[in-house]
Amino acid sequence: MRLFSVVFMRIFFLLLPVFFLGGCASYYTHYAMFPAENSSGEARQIRVSWQTADYPDWWFLGDKSTVMKVETQCSDRVWRLSDDSHEQAGSCAEGIRACGDVNLDVQASTGSVAGEDVVCMEVAGPEGVDRIADIGGMFSLLVSCRPAATDLRKGDDTVHMDYLRPSVAAYSVYARKVPRGTLNARLPEFDQSECKEN
Repeated sequence: MRLFSVVFMRIFFLLLPVFFLGGCASYYTHYAMFPAENSSGEARQIRVSWQTADYPDWWFLGDKSTVMKVETQCSDRVWRLSDDSHEQAGSCAEGIRACGDVNLDVQASTGSVAGEDVVCMEVAGPEGVDRIADIGGMFSLLVSCRPAATDLRKGDDTVHMDYLRPSVAAYSVYARKVPRGTLNARLPEFDQSECKEN
């Protein structure tokens, strides 16, 4: 019996590192940059980004992701799309979405205030994808709101709040997936020289 215990313990400690190292995640940065108009009709660059931890198929944990950030050149407004795996996911819909802010957004179709019960931005495809961690290299982004005001005064400063123009047709976004920590994982920068200064 004692011999069995010794053999078992040796095998256990030999396999322990394999068990944990075999389940280690691979970490990636995902991003896209594409030209589009903001709600004022100005040509802008739009940057979309998120990060993932990808686990092997046999591992007991599913892939995980950060929220998806959507940023617009020359704007301080950052949209954060989330899904049900994120604590901060809004209750305006299911899937990958960002809900409105009653102080900042209006519904593009009606002009009504867009509160926390209104979906302002969502990943509309591919069909069946409802987690950011499962998004591939191409997806559709639907924008249904516009800013209540494109500029806000904060003290002596003007804060630009415009963002990606709403459209009944979803934007097609093509994202790159690169290992995190590599040179290619650095997000492309906006050309701020094109922004108006007030």
